Amino acid sequence: MWKTINDLLVNIDNLVWGVPLMVLIITGGILLTIRLGLLQIRKLPLALKWMIKNEEGGEGEISSFSALCTALSATIGTGNIVGVATAVGTGGPGALFWMIVAAFFGMATKFSEGLLAVKYRVVGEDGHSLGGPFYYIEQGMGKNWKWLAKLFAFFGVCVGLFGIGTFSQVNGISSAIHGFFDPNNEHCVQIMSLGKYSWSVVIASLILAFCVAAVLIGGIKRIANVSQVIVPFMAIIYFLFAAILIITNITQIPAAIKIIIKAAFSPKAVTGGAVGSMFVAIQKGVARGIFSNEAGLGSAPIAAAAAQTKEPVRQGLVSMTGTFIDTIVICTLTGLSIVLTGAWNVKGLEGVAVTTYAFQKGLPFPEEISAFILMLCLVFFAFTTILGWDYYSERCLEYLSGGNMKHVKIYRWVYILAVFIGPYMTVSAVWTIADIFNGLMAIPNMIAIFALNGVIVKETKDFFDRHKQGMIK
Repeated sequence: MWKTINDLLVNIDNLVWGVPLMVLIITGGILLTIRLGLLQIRKLPLALKWMIKNEEGGEGEISSFSALCTALSATIGTGNIVGVATAVGTGGPGALFWMIVAAFFGMATKFSEGLLAVKYRVVGEDGHSLGGPFYYIEQGMGKNWKWLAKLFAFFGVCVGLFGIGTFSQVNGISSAIHGFFDPNNEHCVQIMSLGKYSWSVVIASLILAFCVAAVLIGGIKRIANVSQVIVPFMAIIYFLFAAILIITNITQIPAAIKIIIKAAFSPKAVTGGAVGSMFVAIQKGVARGIFSNEAGLGSAPIAAAAAQTKEPVRQGLVSMTGTFIDTIVICTLTGLSIVLTGAWNVKGLEGVAVTTYAFQKGLPFPEEISAFILMLCLVFFAFTTILGWDYYSERCLEYLSGGNMKHVKIYRWVYILAVFIGPYMTVSAVWTIADIFNGLMAIPNMIAIFALNGVIVKETKDFFDRHKQGMIK
């Protein structure tokens, strides 16, 4: 029976994350790229400047940079390390090319999401902000579409509750720590009827649950404060070590780029048909790219709505840099490392083991140090993802419950409990269900993006007209 249920869930997951959803998201990105006149290229320098220069006098709970870091905390995670390895391993090196293409168009989508989130958000007298797809659907498309807004919010709560923010991330952290400190299960303890677990897993789960609780109880401001320290620090650490790997193997870069481009359009010429066709490379690259930066899913605008800003377009530009950093920079570095070292072509390796192999073989350090660095990045990336997804799902629940904060506080403690028990959850259906709800979030969000694309273009034109006249600096 369980096998039948799991098979059914896998089929639903493949359907949800199939070609129609990817086409919907990429088509939206292409439409916005055309209508906004390649804004992601023309305005990227300005966006990067405003990313670290906070606006003065705007309404909201946290600075624009803190809002970006909160959004990045949810996207910079296992997808950047494990997701890229999975894409390249199953779709070949060409998947990296299509991942970058998806991210390029995704930048226009992420800009639009951030813009709409601020334009249609609700800010209370106490400075408490609430916004995201549920509000730009309800207020932008009209009250008749409130059912669609509630559908998005419901999916958002389910994603947080069923595992993207809890079980999968916690399991990733405990597995990374266990794999480094006690790979042979030499130090185990019996935990009631659950079975034997390594002390490394037990200790990690206790410390993690405590740290998560300490941050979440403080609300969005504490989440933002922690995220704006951990996210830039770990992103820079990961960037530096990946850059060292690439520089150390710099003579092989032209050949690696040639392999990536060739495999993007004729995979069989590179892989000998091992990973199928060009369609597989496109599907894996686009899917993992979307999964990594979440452009089109509607999660990041929930954080953007909390930014202290008066200008929706400005926050849209800041939000756009998230996709650039997450996929075009970090995922590209991971993918290049995997292709340069040939890790993608090593038999028997999958997931994080592929990236670990690349770091161990490519970095000019002892293998233990390289493995430790990657483990550290995985732990902190996953930790911040837990924080970011709690915030997203809490705001979705707040909207669903009509602002009843009692429900939100109860949910927060349930979320913390899920973090605590996460390492002991082995039901694969949990991850599949979470993945399904994650994909379903994109459908109401992309409907709103298509419906409101005229508003996006109008707001953008008006903003840059005022910027050109010197009214905005």
